[in-house]
Amino acid sequence: MSALVKLLRLLGAAAFAGVLVGLLALPGVGSVGMAARDASAGFQDMPDFSLSPPPERSTVYSADGQVIARFYYHNRESVSLNQVAPVMRKAIVAIEDDRFYDHGPLDFKGSFRALVTNAQDGGIKQGGSTLTQQYVKNLLVENARTDEEAQAAKAPNFGRKLRELRYAENVEKRLTKQQILQGYLNIAYFGSGAYGVQAASQYYFSKNASQLTLSEAALLAGVTNSPYFYDPEINQKGATDRRNTVLYRMAQLKMITKAQADAAAATPITLHIKKPKADCVDSKAPFFCEYVKDEILGNPAFGKTSADRERLLYRGGLTIRTTLDMKAQKAAQRALALRPNKAKTATEAMVKPGTGEIKAMVVSKTYGDSRKKGQTTLNLAADYAHGGNGGYSAGSTFKIFTLAAALDKGYSVGTTLPAPNSTTVSGYTDCKGNHFEPWSVRNAETTKASSASLSTGTWESLNTYYAYLEQRVGLCDSVRMAQRFGMAQATGRPLQQVPSQVLGTNDIDVTHLAAAYAAFAAHGRYCAPIAVTAVTGSTGKKIDVPRAECDKAIDAGVADEATRILRGVLTKGTGRGLGIGRPAAAKTGTCESFSCAAFAGYTPDLAAAVWFGDPAAPFGDPSPGVFGANVGPIWRASMEGALRGAAPTPFTAQR
Repeated sequence: MSALVKLLRLLGAAAFAGVLVGLLALPGVGSVGMAARDASAGFQDMPDFSLSPPPERSTVYSADGQVIARFYYHNRESVSLNQVAPVMRKAIVAIEDDRFYDHGPLDFKGSFRALVTNAQDGGIKQGGSTLTQQYVKNLLVENARTDEEAQAAKAPNFGRKLRELRYAENVEKRLTKQQILQGYLNIAYFGSGAYGVQAASQYYFSKNASQLTLSEAALLAGVTNSPYFYDPEINQKGATDRRNTVLYRMAQLKMITKAQADAAAATPITLHIKKPKADCVDSKAPFFCEYVKDEILGNPAFGKTSADRERLLYRGGLTIRTTLDMKAQKAAQRALALRPNKAKTATEAMVKPGTGEIKAMVVSKTYGDSRKKGQTTLNLAADYAHGGNGGYSAGSTFKIFTLAAALDKGYSVGTTLPAPNSTTVSGYTDCKGNHFEPWSVRNAETTKASSASLSTGTWESLNTYYAYLEQRVGLCDSVRMAQRFGMAQATGRPLQQVPSQVLGTNDIDVTHLAAAYAAFAAHGRYCAPIAVTAVTGSTGKKIDVPRAECDKAIDAGVADEATRILRGVLTKGTGRGLGIGRPAAAKTGTCESFSCAAFAGYTPDLAAAVWFGDPAAPFGDPSPGVFGANVGPIWRASMEGALRGAAPTPFTAQR
C-alpha cells in the first residue's frame, strides 16, 4: 500500500484519475468503469473553480443600528477564522479530516480505502473526502443556479468525485489551509436551518462562534456528519453520543487531554435556542420592512431583472441601513391603540422634513397572512409599488394643495368667499380644457356663517368655501400644485382632475401624504419618501442606492404662509385641543359619508399623516360622527412620543 501511495503522490491528481479507472476493473463494477473512464478523460480540461462566496443572509438595520429584519434562503453569517473559537477549529478537523494539515487535495490513505469499497459496490458508498473536497462540494451546491446543477453537485457517482478532486486541487493551489478551513466552517450545514458555524452557534447557544466551549464545539462538529440525525433539538441522545465521539477523537489526537474529554463528555447538552428573524413576519417594524423589501425588489438600481434583485436580497449578504427611527416607530405603534373604532384600521407614516426619510410606518393590523386572525400583508401605509393596496381618500387634508395654489397666486389670508352649508358651484375646467357639470357640495358640519376668509375657511375646513376657492384658483392649477408635492394615486396613476379632488377623492397613501406635509415644514422643498440610506455587499463593497429626489415645490414665503394658517387649525379650528406642546401645524380630514378620516400635520422636525377606516370598503359602512379630529389623538400621541426629549424648534420664516 505504501508503494502505491508514493506512486500516486508522484504522479499527482491527474495520474490518480487514471489509476482510478484501473481500479474499476475490479470484479463487480460492470458498466461503472465506462462512466469513470469518460470522467477521467476530461479531468485535465476542467476550468478553474469559482470561489464565489456562499449565499449569505441580508440584514436590515434601523437608523440607530437595531436589527429590524433578515432576508435569506439559508441562514448564514460568514466570519473570519479568528472569530471562531480555537477549540471549534480543532474539533471539526479532528472528526472530519484529522490529517487535513498533512495532505494535499486528496488524503490518499482514506480515499484509496473508500475507492476500493465504492468500486466494488458500484457507486459512492463510503466517504474519504477531505475538508477541501467537502468545501468544494458545498460551494458547488450553494452556488448552483438550477436544480440540475445542484443535483449534479450531489450525484453519487465517480464523475462527481473526480470533478471535486480536480477542483480541490485547484483550491489547494490558491488558498492556504487556514483559508480553506475558514471557508468550510462558513459553508457547512449544522442542522435546524443553520448554515455556517456562526449561525449555528447563535441558533443553538445564543452566542457567537468565538465563545464556544469545548463541549459545544464538539457537539457542533459532530452534527455536520448527519445534520438531521444528530440534531440536538430532536435527538439529544444521538447528538450526545456523537459529541462524545468527537471529544475522544480529539483526545486521541492529543488536541485535548483525556481528562478534558471526560469532563466535557459528562456535561449535559444545554441548548439556548435563538431562532433567527426571517423576512418581515417577525420584524419589529413589519410594514416598514415590507417597504424596504419592495424598494429593493422593485428598483433597477439593485439589479437588471427581478430575479437578479431577488438573488441579491436573499443571497447577497447585504447590510441594509435604513431611515427608521425606532423611537418614533414605537410611539406610532402605541398611538394606534387610540383609534376610535377597534374594528377598523388605522395607519400612519412619519417623514423627516427636508430629507424624505421615513421615520415610522405602522398599521393597526398584525402583519401576517391569516385572514381569520385579522392579519394582512398589505402595507396599507404605502403605495402599490411598495406593497400597498389601491389607496384611500385623504379627506380634507388634501385642501392644503388648493390653499398653496391660492397663496401662490397671491390670494391673501383675508380672501372672502361664500361658505354656506350647501351649494352648487360651476365653471370648473381641467388641464385639457374640459368643462364639468355644476358640482353640488355641502359642509361636513352645519355652520352659521355664510362666508369665510382663507384662514377661517381652512381652520373650520369648510367644503363649500374650498369649492369656490378651487373654482377661482382653477382646477388644473390645484391638481398641478398637488403633483408638485409628489401626489399621485396610490396605484401610480396621475391624480384625477375632478372638482371633488379638493376634498381628497383621489386614493392616495399616508406615506406620500406625510412627505407632502413635510415639504411645508421644509419651506416648500419637497423630497420624495426614502427608506434606504446605504447598502453594503458581503465583501464590504458599497452599492449605490437611490437618493431622495428633492425639488422646490413652491417659494418659501408661500409655504411659510400656509404653515401660519395651518397652525390655527390646532388652536382655533377643527383640531382644537390637539396641540403637542411645541410649534405645530395640521389639517383634519373627513371622508365622504364619514366613511373614513385623516389627520396630517408637522413640526419643523417631523411630519406625520394618519388614516382611519375600512380599506376594504372605503366608501361603505359609514361611521356617523367620525371626523378627522377623532383620529387626531393618534397623531398627537405619536408626535409627542417621537419628539419626546427633543427641544422644541420654532417655525422660522425663510425667504
